Amino acid sequence: MTRILMTLLVSLFLTVPLAAQEAAEVPQPDRSATGGAQTLDDILARQRGEKIDDSFRSGATGNPDNAAGVANQLGTLGGTSDSEVWRALRYGLDDVKVSSGGPEARVLIQDGGMRWLQFREGPLATYGAYLLGGTIVLLALFFLLRGRIRIDGEKTGRTVTRFQAVERFGHWLMAGSFVVLGITGLITLFGRKVLIPAFGHEMFSTMAIASKWVHNNISWAFMIGLVMVFFMWVMHNIPNKTDLKWLAVGGGIFKKGVHPPAKKFNAGQKMIFWSVILFGASISVTGLSLLFPFELPMFAKTFAILNQTGLPQAIGFGELPVMLAPHEEMQLATLWHSIMAFVLMAIILAHIYIGSIGMEGAYDAMGSGEVEEQWAREHHSLWLEEIRKAEGQTEGKATPAE
Repeated sequence: MTRILMTLLVSLFLTVPLAAQEAAEVPQPDRSATGGAQTLDDILARQRGEKIDDSFRSGATGNPDNAAGVANQLGTLGGTSDSEVWRALRYGLDDVKVSSGGPEARVLIQDGGMRWLQFREGPLATYGAYLLGGTIVLLALFFLLRGRIRIDGEKTGRTVTRFQAVERFGHWLMAGSFVVLGITGLITLFGRKVLIPAFGHEMFSTMAIASKWVHNNISWAFMIGLVMVFFMWVMHNIPNKTDLKWLAVGGGIFKKGVHPPAKKFNAGQKMIFWSVILFGASISVTGLSLLFPFELPMFAKTFAILNQTGLPQAIGFGELPVMLAPHEEMQLATLWHSIMAFVLMAIILAHIYIGSIGMEGAYDAMGSGEVEEQWAREHHSLWLEEIRKAEGQTEGKATPAE
């Protein structure tokens, strides 16, 4: 009897896979030695992420038709079988009513939290750090080998308006807020392992509270900037055959003197644009889901749509769950939010490199909005021709640089 009770207590706190993952069926162990209770093989199978038949436990919850039975056992006088109470709670077969809160208040046991924490502190943090660190190393290596991309031709001393004030405002609103969001997000993820050893618990507590407040509130600026940039530049970022010529020579960034034609945005900039729009939108949607977790759940509905397409089954995931507790929704939203953020941060690091030390004259486009005419001729020759025709100008009549 003692052995059975200890086994039940241990299994209560063991983690199970994330709701979005299902492993293949495995042969069930012989439970005759435990009187029908779970065995060590059951416990180890769950730790490995394998799917097991829990009907021997989920069905042992007393009388599920007696609505008052489970509720009465939660009272101060106890009940006839505490094990049955907790099994009913675990498998959602209870009939618990709460005086405040919504359906989320009825969830008393939610195993996925430990699995979520292990993934967050393990693969997510580890591979995320490798991605950002590796990107920085590759950019540094590229700079050492290629050096700064200079303006090859002779500078004219004349400038061309590249971006208007409203365009630069939208860009910097989005870019500046993203940098702050990235830093505060990294503080939240790595704070316990990196900042507590360096600054202590009290200082980290202050930093974590401040980071959370800043992250939640500045997110609105990022979303506004994202919408502005999309509507201002989407027509200029539609792919065309000129992009193929640009890609064929690597945009000229690997070899001096190579300048493929390009319109207002070249193929590389278009890839950055669509990466920012798509990943930024995904980050924004999951961020809103985290800000309003009970009003904007998204994964159960998304899984239902994916199941209809048959894609999860085709790649071996089986049917994805379409009934998720609010806690599971938040766990999945947090992980997806972080994964998308890591990918976009790596892309933006490359964008920052090219727009600063990587290319001469590139920063001016978003700094003053005015670029050297020769820079425009080398990197965006087709765009410069369009500007000339629109303004009715001939070669050599651009605005003189001050």
